[in-house]
Amino acid sequence: MQHWVHLILAGFVLMVCGCLVVGGLVLSRISDRTTELVDRIQPARSWSYQLQNSLLDQETGVRGFALTGDASFLEPYEEGVRAERQRLDRVRALVGDDQPFAGDLDRIETASRQWRLLRAEPLIAGVRGAGPAGESSEPIRQSKAEFDTLRQLYTEQQSHLDVARDQARADLGVARTTRDRVLLALVIGFVLAVVSLSLLLHRMVGRPLNALTAASDTVRSGTFAGRIEVRGPSDVRAVAAAVEDMRRRLVAELAESRERETLLAEQAEELRRSNSELEQFAYVASHDLQEPLRKVASFCRLLEKRYGTELDERGKQYIDFAVDGAVRMRVLIEDLLTFSRVGRVHESWKPVDLDRSLDRALANLALAVEESGATVVREDRLPELLGDGTSLTMVWQNLIGNAVKFRRPDVPCRITVGCVREGEDWHLTVADTGIGIAPEFSDKVFVIFQRLHDRDAYEGTGIGLALCRKIVEFHGGRIWLDPHPDEGTLVHFTLPVLPEAPTHTTAELLAPALVSPQSGDAP
Repeated sequence: MQHWVHLILAGFVLMVCGCLVVGGLVLSRISDRTTELVDRIQPARSWSYQLQNSLLDQETGVRGFALTGDASFLEPYEEGVRAERQRLDRVRALVGDDQPFAGDLDRIETASRQWRLLRAEPLIAGVRGAGPAGESSEPIRQSKAEFDTLRQLYTEQQSHLDVARDQARADLGVARTTRDRVLLALVIGFVLAVVSLSLLLHRMVGRPLNALTAASDTVRSGTFAGRIEVRGPSDVRAVAAAVEDMRRRLVAELAESRERETLLAEQAEELRRSNSELEQFAYVASHDLQEPLRKVASFCRLLEKRYGTELDERGKQYIDFAVDGAVRMRVLIEDLLTFSRVGRVHESWKPVDLDRSLDRALANLALAVEESGATVVREDRLPELLGDGTSLTMVWQNLIGNAVKFRRPDVPCRITVGCVREGEDWHLTVADTGIGIAPEFSDKVFVIFQRLHDRDAYEGTGIGLALCRKIVEFHGGRIWLDPHPDEGTLVHFTLPVLPEAPTHTTAELLAPALVSPQSGDAP
């Protein structure tokens, strides 16, 4: 398509250049003809008329002096002689050596000089010596006859100048006609080039693109089966081929998408079945599994109570092992049930005040906090957000409980709770002065059943931080450990801001609440 357009434009450019060349030549010819007519012929005719007047002044002055003898008639004669030389020079400067104008001037100048030498001067001298002569005197008749010859020469010169003027006008008219024709040809060529380009674009681009548009609309409407084939120039066919490739790719991806949808539907059904089985297992675990454990523990206690005097220390130790195992198994089952329930209560979310949630957690941990002598400090007032209040209370309870559990015996246990807003999230922190966690274990502690200490050293099932992570992520936040705290452990976690949450004043945010179970203050 570009080649065709370039070809038409090149032809149009060549035509324009040719018209410009011809037009330039025509304009140059018009300028030359105009210059010749205005600057040479017309001034030459004007000065020729003035030359004729100077000759007539000479003849009239000589004849009047010859008839009257009045010397005043010689003034026009003498003035005409002086003007004749000046006007001859002007006409000769305009016509130059061009013939027949130069020859005409030479003959007029020669005839004028001879008339003055042979007729005018002798006639003036005779009148001065013998007096005036009559109209029919021989010298006057001879002077008039010879001046009539000079008149004929002047008339012939005027006819030559008139012919030159008419020829210049004719040439100027021809040049103007040629100029008009060139301009007309240029306009016609421009119109033909525009029409040719329009027809070419419509035939070779417009029709293929309309066909391509119709095919694309068909694909957009959802009919992907039809093949897109467009005829036209190579570049238009290339565009059509690209669109066809996109159609084939859409068909392939649509087929894959349908296969994935089918697979996802099957997997969703399998997940629903699996969840149903898990719910049944949770029911069994919460009732049927715990009941045998309670019986084991109860009968072991009864066995110790009834036959304790008959057992030695080793037997009592075995009974304690059995009871402890049953109790830990029961706690583990309860923790697993709690962990599995997270994420099933999204429909019951409502605004939760984190201050009250923390208060409930501290109330649940009141005995442990009091025995450890821990101090819980809130640096800022905690916000209100959307979520599950029970789950968020479990987060506080696990984090505060870990801080109390993993305290240092030689350092007062101090737990600090902080909160700042960062964009669309609340950034909350729980810092303690406990034994801390090595940086290489900062991710491991959030994996379920992962413990960093022996069960003899610290109690627990290894589910607490994993449960916190699951709850925080379920609420749209994230939780992590500071790898390099100043002391103890520093836990960070974020929770989304409630859109309608009230904005606390600066005075409220700067009013910390100090919780000291030892002093009996409310947490």
